Amino acid sequence: MQPNQPDAGSSGEQSGAESGEDEVLANLSLRFQQGLRRLEGGDLDGAADLFRGVLREEPRLAEPRMELARMCLDTGQLEEAEEQIREAIRILETGGQWVDDLHEDVVQSLAHGLLGEILRQRADSDEMVFGAPERFKALMDEAGAAFRKAATLDPANAHAGYWGFGLRPAGEE
Repeated sequence: MQPNQPDAGSSGEQSGAESGEDEVLANLSLRFQQGLRRLEGGDLDGAADLFRGVLREEPRLAEPRMELARMCLDTGQLEEAEEQIREAIRILETGGQWVDDLHEDVVQSLAHGLLGEILRQRADSDEMVFGAPERFKALMDEAGAAFRKAATLDPANAHAGYWGFGLRPAGEE
C-alpha cells in the first residue's frame, strides 16, 4: 500500500501552509511504510507504535487503522480490532482513502471482510456460544452481512465470498 504522495511536478507556487501540509503527509507516509516493513519483519510492537503515531497526528486515516485492526485480530484483541475497523470503514465510506494503489472498492472490501472476521471470531467465544442465543445470532448475522458486502464490493475477495455465503440468515437463499 502506497499512500498518496504530493505531486512534486505540480505547477504554480504553493503557500507555506500547503507546503507544510505536504511535508506532514510525506512524513506520515514514510512512517506508515516503516510500520508495514516492521510488520512484515515480525516486529508487531514497533509496527503498532508507528501506526498509532501516524494516527495521533492524523486520526482521519483509514489504512493505519486497518493495519492495527488486523494486528489486534491476530493477537486476540477483538474489542480494539473492532473499534479500529469500524472507524476505518466510517472514514472510507466518507471518501477518506489515503492509499491510491488499490481501487476504493477493493480497500472497502478488505475493511468489511476484516470486520466480518472480527465479528465471526467474537461469536466463537465461549461467552457468545454459551450465552444468550439472540446475541450470538445477531453477531453472526452482522458478520455475514459484512462478508456479503465485502464480496459485493470485490467479487475477487474469495474469503468474503465463502463466509458471506455460509453465514446467511435462516430462510435466505
